[in-house]
Amino acid sequence: MDLTTVETVSTPRQRDELWPIGASDAVLAGGTWLFSEPQLRTRRLVDLTQLGWAPVLVDANGIELAATCTVAQVSALSAELPLTHPDWLAAPLFHQCCTALLASFKVWAEATVGGNLCLSFPAGSMISLSSALAGEVLVWRPDGDDYRMPVADFVTGNSANVLSVGDVLRSIHLPASALRGRTAYRKLAPSPLGRSGIVVIGRVDRDGTFVLSITAATVRPYVFTLASVDVDAVRRAHADIPDDAWTVDPHGDPDWRRAVSLVLAEQICAELGP
Repeated sequence: MDLTTVETVSTPRQRDELWPIGASDAVLAGGTWLFSEPQLRTRRLVDLTQLGWAPVLVDANGIELAATCTVAQVSALSAELPLTHPDWLAAPLFHQCCTALLASFKVWAEATVGGNLCLSFPAGSMISLSSALAGEVLVWRPDGDDYRMPVADFVTGNSANVLSVGDVLRSIHLPASALRGRTAYRKLAPSPLGRSGIVVIGRVDRDGTFVLSITAATVRPYVFTLASVDVDAVRRAHADIPDDAWTVDPHGDPDWRRAVSLVLAEQICAELGP
């Protein structure tokens, strides 16, 4: 879609050229959502693609995904990591979470990790991935400072997050300790290729710690860390999710999301348990 209100496109090539970014500016990475509907308040686009960020950096500490990394590049990690890091047992989760995104292969080639997180829709597949793997965002602020925080805290509600005007999401870090964990994945949608109504992911770390994340079914990620795989503890944690946290949209009633997410969590306990 043509954005008829846009008057200027800025293409910064280094950090200090990014700003100022105002309320009428839109940060552009892949643009698959940005160009999908009218943006009547947008007057300028700030294109991140010329900053030259490496899409994926892998080292002994884990994986750094640039905000401009595409969904297709994330999916490819499921095939690449078993060859380079066979002890990173969570590798299948990358492709699994990508399939939770309702999108064609053409969209996969353009849609970005940063765009998915910053839109902060409940069904954001990169939110599901990074929440399950203890992901942390790195945010650049216009005053030159940086801050990091867990993805589970970054997203605060349906289409809501902690970003202030002028903040730019730089990258997401996934620690090696989480990548070594065994994982189990469950996703449900009203139709096989439909937008996710529920995504539940479990992870068992090497020390036996059990991490359960619930996304899509809730307006923000809910991540529970338990001493071990304990279905009774999971039921108690699930019961603490507030009534108003369950997503309300045409892809599933809140009561359905609440009930079925627990069933999926119990399945994950059975799969990952001793």
